[in-house]
Amino acid sequence: MVGRRRTLASAAAAVCGAPMLGFAGLGLAATQGLLAGRIPGLSEPDENDRLRTYRRPDDKSGGHGVGWSPIIPYSFKVPDGWDEVPVSIADLGGTEIDLRFANPKEGRLFVIVAPVRRFADDLDDATIEKIGNPEKVITAFGPEVTGENVEGKVLSTATAEHSGRTYYQFELELPHVFITATAAGNRLYLFSVTANGLQWKRHYKDLKQIAESFRVV
Repeated sequence: MVGRRRTLASAAAAVCGAPMLGFAGLGLAATQGLLAGRIPGLSEPDENDRLRTYRRPDDKSGGHGVGWSPIIPYSFKVPDGWDEVPVSIADLGGTEIDLRFANPKEGRLFVIVAPVRRFADDLDDATIEKIGNPEKVITAFGPEVTGENVEGKVLSTATAEHSGRTYYQFELELPHVFITATAAGNRLYLFSVTANGLQWKRHYKDLKQIAESFRVV
């Protein structure tokens, strides 16, 4: 299964001229046209922690498909200065990349919302535990984010629970990336926060806070 996805990612990279799913240049998405619908969902900075909360608007277009229920909204927090970046149908991963955000000085993030039936049958009311344990999930789906095998690159793994939903959290090295994974309805959610070496060194705490703030609501 992982080999099939890697083959698809490699083929797409050859067509688009981008090396991997999560780390394609932001300029590509901004220039390809046929952009997914973009509806504001970012709050004003919170008075306590000065973070802004993004919540996926209920009526945002994209990713529904024939036979699929509307995407269950998700949310996360970012410092001021992070902004939405247009997602193109030419992006690797196609319509499964639901959202991109970036700050040119700090890093970037994206959200993959994939149908669970790509990975398992009879999971119309999926939980991440039904899909697998943390090791199985990162081995199978880490390449969806990095475009390459993640064996030996996982620095840490954690499990968190919020409002009865379980989240798997991973930190990977080179490329530096945090991945938060969960499932809801009939979809798998992969939330990736990444940065280059200098950004990672300077903004590690903020990047980790962003990654840990992801919720399906």
